[in-house]
Amino acid sequence: MEKESLEELKSLIEEEIYLIPEDRKAILAQLEGIPTANLDVKPIPEAITPVEHQPQKESVVIPVSSSQPEPQSIVEELLVEPIKIRGNFSKGVLILHEEGELSAEVMDMLVKMINACGHSMNEVGLVASESLEGRSMEDFLALNSHTVLKFGRIKHPINALPAPSYEVFAENETEYLFADSLTMIAEDKNLKKKLWTSLQVLFNLTSK
Repeated sequence: MEKESLEELKSLIEEEIYLIPEDRKAILAQLEGIPTANLDVKPIPEAITPVEHQPQKESVVIPVSSSQPEPQSIVEELLVEPIKIRGNFSKGVLILHEEGELSAEVMDMLVKMINACGHSMNEVGLVASESLEGRSMEDFLALNSHTVLKFGRIKHPINALPAPSYEVFAENETEYLFADSLTMIAEDKNLKKKLWTSLQVLFNLTSK
Protein backbone atom coordinates (compact mmCIF):
# COMPACT_ATOMS: atom_id res chain seq x y z
CA MET A 1 0.00 0.00 0.00
CA GLU A 2 2.78 2.38 0.91
CA LYS A 3 4.62 1.75 -2.34
CA GLU A 4 1.55 2.16 -4.49
CA SER A 5 0.67 5.46 -2.78
CA LEU A 6 4.10 6.85 -3.46
CA GLU A 7 3.96 5.81 -7.08
CA GLU A 8 0.57 7.51 -7.51
CA LEU A 9 1.85 10.72 -5.89
CA LYS A 10 4.97 10.66 -8.02
CA SER A 11 2.94 10.37 -11.20
CA LEU A 12 1.10 13.58 -10.35
CA ILE A 13 4.31 15.58 -10.23
CA GLU A 14 6.21 16.13 -13.42
CA GLU A 15 9.46 17.08 -11.76
CA GLU A 16 11.38 14.83 -9.42
CA ILE A 17 11.01 15.51 -5.72
CA TYR A 18 13.31 14.73 -2.87
CA LEU A 19 11.77 14.05 0.52
CA ILE A 20 13.42 13.90 3.88
CA PRO A 21 12.28 11.05 6.16
CA GLU A 22 9.97 13.27 8.25
CA ASP A 23 8.21 14.66 5.18
CA ARG A 24 7.87 11.17 3.75
CA LYS A 25 6.18 9.86 6.92
CA ALA A 26 3.82 12.83 7.08
CA ILE A 27 2.73 12.42 3.47
CA LEU A 28 2.07 8.71 3.95
CA ALA A 29 0.10 9.35 7.12
CA GLN A 30 -2.09 11.91 5.35
CA LEU A 31 -2.79 9.50 2.52
CA GLU A 32 -3.68 6.62 4.90
CA GLY A 33 -5.73 8.82 7.22
CA ILE A 34 -3.37 8.49 10.18
CA PRO A 35 -3.37 11.61 12.40
CA THR A 36 -0.08 13.38 12.21
CA ALA A 37 -0.21 14.03 15.94
CA ASN A 38 0.74 10.40 16.58
CA LEU A 39 3.83 10.77 14.45
CA ASP A 40 7.04 12.29 15.64
CA VAL A 41 7.24 14.53 12.60
CA LYS A 42 7.11 18.18 12.05
CA PRO A 43 4.02 19.47 10.30
CA ILE A 44 4.51 20.49 6.71
CA PRO A 45 4.29 24.20 6.51
CA GLU A 46 1.70 25.54 4.15
CA ALA A 47 3.03 26.97 0.98
CA ILE A 48 3.56 30.64 1.32
CA THR A 49 2.57 32.61 -1.68
CA PRO A 50 5.31 35.11 -2.34
CA VAL A 51 4.11 38.65 -2.18
CA GLU A 52 5.46 40.89 -4.84
CA HIS A 53 6.67 44.09 -3.36
CA GLN A 54 6.15 47.08 -5.54
CA PRO A 55 9.25 49.22 -5.54
CA GLN A 56 8.60 52.44 -3.75
CA LYS A 57 9.13 55.51 -5.79
CA GLU A 58 11.57 57.73 -4.06
CA SER A 59 10.84 61.38 -4.45
CA VAL A 60 13.85 63.18 -5.77
CA VAL A 61 14.14 66.78 -4.75
CA ILE A 62 16.01 68.85 -7.31
CA PRO A 63 17.51 71.92 -5.75
CA VAL A 64 16.55 75.08 -7.57
CA SER A 65 18.98 77.89 -7.39
CA SER A 66 17.56 81.29 -6.67
CA SER A 67 18.97 83.04 -9.67
CA GLN A 68 21.43 81.75 -12.16
CA PRO A 69 23.93 84.43 -13.16
CA GLU A 70 23.91 85.12 -16.84
CA PRO A 71 27.14 84.16 -18.52
CA GLN A 72 29.27 87.19 -18.84
CA SER A 73 30.30 87.96 -22.32
CA ILE A 74 34.03 87.85 -22.69
CA VAL A 75 35.17 91.05 -24.27
CA GLU A 76 38.70 91.10 -25.58
CA GLU A 77 40.29 94.40 -24.78
CA LEU A 78 42.26 95.48 -27.78
CA LEU A 79 45.50 97.14 -26.90
CA VAL A 80 45.67 100.19 -29.16
CA GLU A 81 49.15 101.42 -29.82
CA PRO A 82 49.62 105.13 -29.23
CA ILE A 83 50.12 107.41 -32.19
CA LYS A 84 53.78 107.48 -33.16
CA ILE A 85 55.45 110.87 -32.76
CA ARG A 86 58.79 111.94 -34.18
CA GLY A 87 60.78 114.04 -31.72
CA ASN A 88 60.91 114.35 -27.95
CA PHE A 89 57.61 116.25 -27.68
CA SER A 90 58.77 117.54 -24.31
CA LYS A 91 56.91 120.88 -24.49
CA GLY A 92 53.60 119.49 -25.70
CA VAL A 93 53.85 121.25 -29.09
CA LEU A 94 52.55 118.94 -31.82
CA ILE A 95 52.97 119.58 -35.56
CA LEU A 96 50.68 117.71 -37.92
CA HIS A 97 51.72 117.81 -41.57
CA GLU A 98 50.07 116.58 -44.74
CA GLU A 99 53.24 115.31 -46.38
CA GLY A 100 54.48 111.81 -45.71
CA GLU A 101 58.08 113.04 -45.79
CA LEU A 102 59.27 116.62 -45.48
CA SER A 103 61.79 117.78 -48.05
CA ALA A 104 65.05 119.39 -47.00
CA GLU A 105 63.77 122.85 -48.01
CA VAL A 106 60.54 122.45 -46.03
CA MET A 107 62.38 121.06 -43.01
CA ASP A 108 64.81 124.02 -43.07
CA MET A 109 61.89 126.46 -43.04
CA LEU A 110 60.21 124.56 -40.21
CA VAL A 111 63.35 124.55 -38.05
CA LYS A 112 63.76 128.32 -38.43
CA MET A 113 60.09 128.89 -37.68
CA ILE A 114 60.20 126.79 -34.49
CA ASN A 115 63.41 128.47 -33.32
CA ALA A 116 61.84 131.90 -33.90
CA CYS A 117 58.97 130.83 -31.61
CA GLY A 118 61.42 130.11 -28.78
CA HIS A 119 61.48 126.33 -29.19
CA SER A 120 63.79 123.75 -30.72
CA MET A 121 62.98 120.72 -32.83
CA ASN A 122 63.90 118.52 -29.87
CA GLU A 123 61.00 119.99 -27.89
CA VAL A 124 58.25 119.48 -30.47
CA GLY A 125 56.66 116.41 -32.02
CA LEU A 126 55.96 115.66 -35.68
CA VAL A 127 53.10 113.45 -36.92
CA ALA A 128 52.37 112.76 -40.59
CA SER A 129 48.80 112.55 -41.85
CA GLU A 130 49.20 108.89 -42.74
CA SER A 131 49.97 108.10 -39.11
CA LEU A 132 46.60 109.54 -38.07
CA GLU A 133 44.55 107.69 -40.65
CA GLY A 134 41.99 105.45 -38.97
CA ARG A 135 42.68 106.83 -35.50
CA SER A 136 39.95 108.28 -33.35
CA MET A 137 39.77 111.65 -31.66
CA GLU A 138 40.19 109.86 -28.35
CA ASP A 139 43.50 108.45 -29.57
CA PHE A 140 44.61 111.91 -30.54
CA LEU A 141 43.57 113.52 -27.26
CA ALA A 142 45.50 110.81 -25.41
CA LEU A 143 48.68 112.48 -26.66
CA ASN A 144 47.92 115.35 -24.26
CA SER A 145 49.07 118.09 -26.60
CA HIS A 146 49.02 121.70 -25.37
CA THR A 147 49.59 123.33 -28.76
CA VAL A 148 48.66 121.82 -32.11
CA LEU A 149 49.83 123.16 -35.47
CA LYS A 150 47.99 121.51 -38.36
CA PHE A 151 49.43 122.05 -41.83
CA GLY A 152 47.45 120.92 -44.88
CA ARG A 153 44.91 118.15 -45.18
CA ILE A 154 44.94 115.63 -42.37
CA LYS A 155 43.03 112.34 -42.52
CA HIS A 156 41.62 112.63 -39.05
CA PRO A 157 38.46 113.82 -37.21
CA ILE A 158 40.47 116.81 -35.99
CA ASN A 159 39.36 118.48 -39.22
CA ALA A 160 35.88 118.81 -37.71
CA LEU A 161 37.09 121.40 -35.18
CA PRO A 162 35.66 124.82 -36.01
CA ALA A 163 39.08 126.45 -36.25
CA PRO A 164 39.39 129.19 -38.91
CA SER A 165 42.56 129.04 -40.98
CA TYR A 166 45.48 131.12 -39.60
CA GLU A 167 43.56 131.97 -36.45
CA VAL A 168 44.18 130.64 -32.95
CA PHE A 169 41.42 128.39 -31.71
CA ALA A 170 41.25 127.11 -28.13
CA GLU A 171 39.31 124.10 -26.82
CA ASN A 172 39.70 122.22 -23.54
CA GLU A 173 42.98 123.92 -22.61
CA THR A 174 44.50 123.10 -26.02
CA GLU A 175 45.29 125.75 -28.62
CA TYR A 176 45.04 124.98 -32.32
CA LEU A 177 46.35 126.73 -35.42
CA PHE A 178 45.28 125.44 -38.83
CA ALA A 179 47.17 126.53 -41.96
CA ASP A 180 48.03 125.42 -45.47
CA SER A 181 50.49 122.62 -46.09
CA LEU A 182 54.15 123.27 -45.28
CA THR A 183 55.05 122.68 -48.91
CA MET A 184 52.66 125.43 -50.06
CA ILE A 185 53.87 127.84 -47.38
CA ALA A 186 57.51 127.22 -48.28
CA GLU A 187 56.76 128.24 -51.87
CA ASP A 188 54.65 131.30 -51.07
CA LYS A 189 56.07 134.38 -49.33
CA ASN A 190 52.63 135.75 -48.53
CA LEU A 191 51.68 132.55 -46.77
CA LYS A 192 54.94 132.71 -44.80
CA LYS A 193 54.10 136.20 -43.56
CA LYS A 194 50.55 135.13 -42.75
CA LEU A 195 51.79 132.15 -40.79
CA TRP A 196 54.37 134.19 -38.91
CA THR A 197 51.69 136.66 -37.80
CA SER A 198 49.54 133.82 -36.48
CA LEU A 199 52.49 132.21 -34.66
CA GLN A 200 53.23 135.44 -32.82
CA VAL A 201 49.69 135.45 -31.44
CA LEU A 202 49.84 131.77 -30.58
CA PHE A 203 53.14 131.96 -28.67
CA ASN A 204 52.65 135.50 -27.31
CA LEU A 205 55.67 136.85 -29.19
CA THR A 206 56.56 140.52 -29.59
CA SER A 207 56.39 141.46 -33.23
CA LYS A 208 59.63 142.89 -34.57
